[in-house]
Amino acid sequence: MPAPLIRILSDVHFGDRASRVTRLAQLRPLLDGADHLVLNGDTLDTRAGPQPAHTAETRAAVADFFPRHVGTVTLLTGNHDPDISAEHEIELGDGIIWVTHGDVFFDDIVPWGNDAPLIRTLLADTRQSAPPHPANLETRFEAFRRVAASIPQRHQSERDPLKYTLSFLGDTAWPPQRILRVLRAWRDGPALAAAMARRHRPQARWIVCGHTHRPGITRPPGGPVVINTGSFCPPFGARLVDILPDHVVVHEVRPSRGEFRRGPVVAEFPLAQA
Repeated sequence: MPAPLIRILSDVHFGDRASRVTRLAQLRPLLDGADHLVLNGDTLDTRAGPQPAHTAETRAAVADFFPRHVGTVTLLTGNHDPDISAEHEIELGDGIIWVTHGDVFFDDIVPWGNDAPLIRTLLADTRQSAPPHPANLETRFEAFRRVAASIPQRHQSERDPLKYTLSFLGDTAWPPQRILRVLRAWRDGPALAAAMARRHRPQARWIVCGHTHRPGITRPPGGPVVINTGSFCPPFGARLVDILPDHVVVHEVRPSRGEFRRGPVVAEFPLAQA
């Protein structure tokens, strides 16, 4: 009997007008052949917002769709869906592959965002009320998820197209120095991920994450390899990661006739290297 194929996707952002995924059925071709699907955070936005019916509808759709097409589905939390499950990470291949959304790498969750000052304050309050043990990553996850859940949706919940566009621009492009914070996060993210893995998940030789919406493969000095699967939102595209018994394969995700399909191989890593 062949070993199960594990497939990892991230940052679908279903229900957000910015997402290229307007119907979950568009993802159906990406599920073909997968025995175990890992949705690595920000699958949708479950935080409180002014359109609770829309949030409930998208949540129900996600809960119904994926299990109908894949035998095993693991929903990992992200900063937009902090309560989607109780699982914040998964270790595969006896710990040599560490999968987590990626916001935990940054001390303020979204250092480029307008909510970053508020997040820093809330995290500081959390540390004062229940100081985490410095060697305990689980307490960091729990604190980050509590704080993320307390931050309301911004443009994500807006249904009116014009208002959404104005809100999106205000949240993502203003003030102008935000672009510098975005570039800094893209630059520093892989090194922060690798440093956290070396401290908390030292067996990891590969980290699979998302969060920053910029796909890429980086090997910081001292390793491990950091694979960012990007996002289904502009301006970049998404990638998927297949975990097979003897290797890790990264594919582009390509739009095709209104659906998303597995595209060319971007990189392949034999697990024997570990």
